[in-house]
Amino acid sequence: MPVYAAAPLMIIVGLLDSSLLSLPEINDYITVCRVAQHPHEVYYFPLFPAVGSVIGCLILYSIVRRGEQFIVKRFHPAHLERAEALYRRWGALALVIPALLPPPMPFKIFVAMAGALEYPVGRFTLIILVARMVRYYSWGIAAYFWRDQVLKAQDFLKEHFFEVLGILLAAVTLFFLVRWALSWRTNRLLKDKTEASYTD
Repeated sequence: MPVYAAAPLMIIVGLLDSSLLSLPEINDYITVCRVAQHPHEVYYFPLFPAVGSVIGCLILYSIVRRGEQFIVKRFHPAHLERAEALYRRWGALALVIPALLPPPMPFKIFVAMAGALEYPVGRFTLIILVARMVRYYSWGIAAYFWRDQVLKAQDFLKEHFFEVLGILLAAVTLFFLVRWALSWRTNRLLKDKTEASYTD
């Protein structure tokens, strides 16, 4: 795909991933594959997912800033309390570190909390842009220097597509089952604790 078509698509993918949808690490994979196949694009291609991510984060930030009901429905109260405590203690670092690191490090909850706490929008935008550029340019540079290994991995995936797909689907299913089980257990413990406090 020529860069004039890939660039806007990459921005849209970054926007969707950082706003209301979840496309875990898809921006990282696309950036690595693109730079491995077109090494000269290492200078500018990582900028596109970074810009898309900033736009997506601003959408989520704006939604939450207008009304906190969204954040309450989307995230578990205990997680929100933890995110707020981290903001109070670490300030900008509570946004920088999740923006730099890939999953399973949570990110959207910190973006949403920034909106809920009315974090200055200019500083918020700058932090996300710089952190995301560092992340995607790091992947791009790594793909540039380890191009041969990336291309070999791509060839392997093409040859064993269905086997890899099956493993990924099994892993995703297991992840959601474990998350559901942990959530159910946490809710059960909170319910038992609440009932016990009423009894006392």
